[in-house]
Amino acid sequence: MGRIAKKALKKGGKKRKNAEITEKEKPEVLPPAKIVRQDSDADVYAKKSKWKNKRRVLVLCARGISHRDRHLLRDLKTLMPHHKAEPKMERWKTFSVINEMGEMKHCDKALLFEGRHKRDLYMWLSSMPEGPSVKFLIESLSTMGELRLVGNCLKGSRPLLSFNDDFNKEPFLKVIKELLTQVFGVPNHHPKSQPFVDRVYTFVYLDKRIWFRHYQILSEDGALSEIGPRFVMNPVKIFEDSFSGETLWENPDYISPARYRQQLRKTAKYRYMNRTEQKVAHEVTKPKVSYSLDPFNEIFQGDKLANKAKELLKKEIKEEGGASSSGPKPKKRKSMAANNGFVEEDA
Repeated sequence: MGRIAKKALKKGGKKRKNAEITEKEKPEVLPPAKIVRQDSDADVYAKKSKWKNKRRVLVLCARGISHRDRHLLRDLKTLMPHHKAEPKMERWKTFSVINEMGEMKHCDKALLFEGRHKRDLYMWLSSMPEGPSVKFLIESLSTMGELRLVGNCLKGSRPLLSFNDDFNKEPFLKVIKELLTQVFGVPNHHPKSQPFVDRVYTFVYLDKRIWFRHYQILSEDGALSEIGPRFVMNPVKIFEDSFSGETLWENPDYISPARYRQQLRKTAKYRYMNRTEQKVAHEVTKPKVSYSLDPFNEIFQGDKLANKAKELLKKEIKEEGGASSSGPKPKKRKSMAANNGFVEEDA
């Protein structure tokens, strides 16, 4: 064999030896293990998954709301880190445009403020695009700036939602409760939210209205401190679709604010006429002949002094009667002596 053949055999032997060594020393690939974290309390648990509930709420208003309504809208935006803002909507646009806005912003819930006459404020809660949607009249509004309460919370923290037992009794209240939880509830692991809970939203159904209050959790024993804002929601209607559709429920006790103010003006308008009619009716029905009563009949009734006066009067009458039977008594005459200054009595 030549030198070239020997060199080739040597190189081939080395390659085979290296291949056998690499196959034997090749490490086994293990499956990916779950990442665990251990707290100070020695509680071991698996790492939670990322943001799954990608719920976003489109918050906007229509033109025509007052300054207090804008402040309330700003307060609600600070309470909802999962919201998507949108500029004011023009009046000539229909509410069906909001569904297209939500599709562009990737939102599945909507909160709309609608103002009328610069006085009345209506709030819409809708589940886009299929519905349902609820319309509320906002009453007794007080913003955070007006209240100036002591409580304070960190921005972006998740709230606890509290409902009273009345929300489980009526079917329309169950629908409203579900919409409120989906709109005001902050999703877990939201990128703009904080990983702790330090506030409470309370919804109380009382006097056929829903009362909203916002509290801070001070300690673990349940101590609370109100923050604001506070307002009352008067439900008007529930629609089948988003901002439209068939009316599923309507409040029979609802009176629009414009109609209520109209009734107040009518009552003030006919106030003088009602008063004059009452005077004429009183004069017509007034009795012309009354009983003849002694004006001094009831003055001394039940009076001790009057009884004593009667007793003294009876004694005087008796004394006068005894004196008249025995004859007239001689009167005593009094005279003053000029010389000695004493009094003489002559029989």
